[in-house]
Amino acid sequence: MSIAGGAPAERPTARRRAGGTRRSRAVRGVLSAAARRGAVVEKEILGLAELVGPGDVCLDVGAEFGLYTHVLADLVGPHGAVHAFEPQHGAHRALRLGVRAAGLSWVHLHRLALGAAPTTAELSVPRRRGLPVHGRAYVTAGAQDAGPNREFAGHRLESVAVETLDAVVADLAPDGVSLVKADVEGAEGALLDGAATTLTAHRPHLLLEIEDRHTQKYGVRAADLFDRLTGELGYRAHLWSAGWRPIAGIVDTERNYLFSP
Repeated sequence: MSIAGGAPAERPTARRRAGGTRRSRAVRGVLSAAARRGAVVEKEILGLAELVGPGDVCLDVGAEFGLYTHVLADLVGPHGAVHAFEPQHGAHRALRLGVRAAGLSWVHLHRLALGAAPTTAELSVPRRRGLPVHGRAYVTAGAQDAGPNREFAGHRLESVAVETLDAVVADLAPDGVSLVKADVEGAEGALLDGAATTLTAHRPHLLLEIEDRHTQKYGVRAADLFDRLTGELGYRAHLWSAGWRPIAGIVDTERNYLFSP
């Protein structure tokens, strides 16, 4: 299998890599400052430096506009790689423009959704006042209803290619990945179904958004997903609070969880 869009257009020169490194450090600084203020940027980006470093390979699944992508790019540097997956047309276009502007030649973009099996599916992108709400788009395959997206007056459907995490890792990072960040609006169970080999062979950190309001539209309870990760898959769960703090279960006030091997 070959994952479309995964390779940079040309081999970057040392000068271009240096420029990209300077810009990535600046962008990370801005995003980190916003995260400390609790403004727009999720606080968990402050804990990424404890999980990955220079030369690592990371996956950002459901990258949207690339807030995690940019921070991870600075942490792994030009000797590492970040593979960012965003299936939405509009969000992917914005992500591509941002990555190019920052000169991040070691970031590779893929307009794919990741799930339980390779297929083609429909992505439901809700709209508010005529504008797309990219952060609430979800793959309709396996969904029993629209879940919390019932609050939106309308939506549009986009056809998207779906691959498994195992397939993309085998193709793009056969030596393994250090971290998988995923925000897939409730389809985390399907993501794990397609990741059995990766989780067994490579044991990456998993930074997942898990909320009952999203998982239940796929017939999955957040607590059951948590138990699957910490029981069957043997991961330890943490939340970020000025450090990664171990937890024993779902916390109603939080949505982002780190699962470490």
